[in-house]
Amino acid sequence: MADEQTSSEYIVHHLTNWKYGELPGKGWTFAQTPEEAAAMGFNSFNLDSLLFSYGLGIFFCVLFWLVARKATAGVPGKLQAFIELIVEFVDTSVRDAYKGTAKFIAPLALTVFVWVFLMNLMDLLPIDLVPTIVQKIAVGLFGADPHHVYFKIVPTTDPNIPLGMAMCVFLLIIGFGIQQKGLGGFVGEFTLHPFRVKNKVAQFLLIPINFILEIVTLLSKPISLGLRLFGNLYAGELIFILIALMPFWIQWVLSVPWAIFHILVITLQAFVFMMLTIVYLSLMSKSDDH
Repeated sequence: MADEQTSSEYIVHHLTNWKYGELPGKGWTFAQTPEEAAAMGFNSFNLDSLLFSYGLGIFFCVLFWLVARKATAGVPGKLQAFIELIVEFVDTSVRDAYKGTAKFIAPLALTVFVWVFLMNLMDLLPIDLVPTIVQKIAVGLFGADPHHVYFKIVPTTDPNIPLGMAMCVFLLIIGFGIQQKGLGGFVGEFTLHPFRVKNKVAQFLLIPINFILEIVTLLSKPISLGLRLFGNLYAGELIFILIALMPFWIQWVLSVPWAIFHILVITLQAFVFMMLTIVYLSLMSKSDDH
């Protein structure tokens, strides 16, 4: 694919999502060029990101359900042993970071870790493998222009997916905080901290300052959570794309070491996303003040 395009066209092609949305003057349609994709704005769906994120989520649920269904108390098989290793790792992480009593934290942490890891793992597939297959199918079955067939397989390199997951964590923080502290206690977290004095008049005057500081802190959590995951995976994918533009013999020299290093990156980012989710919920579960 790289031989048929210029370097800039190749990079843009691999960084463009398969988008369906409302195009001014044409209604709802598939984007044929990056310019059309940009013109759609927020009235659009990145179908490839949705397909792989939902597909990998379903794969995770089905795989763990099948293993749990066939689990034995005796000597476990290789797959069962691997799943148990992941569960024990997540369970230990939750016990170390979460001091509350909510029972849904461990299943939530397991879901977040495995789901993010699987989405990140797509970055290790050869950069042209899946897009080329999709391109041939689109050309053969639908007569599409191969240069207008866009398909990204790493959902976490689409900012909508990490930020969407981070927004879900944000809503969970708010709901969990209200459930744990009550509405009054939750509001008090944003009006009585970090500055607190005994004089009631002075404390009342400090409420706007406390609210601004605490609301900025709260809003920064989902933004940093999502952008951290997106930035690291986007940079990793971009390096793979740049390596693919080099001569074939150099590609193997550079791609193999980078892929090995990237295994650490995708695992670490899944772990960080999980741990920050646990920590944020743990802060909201405390009945005492800061």
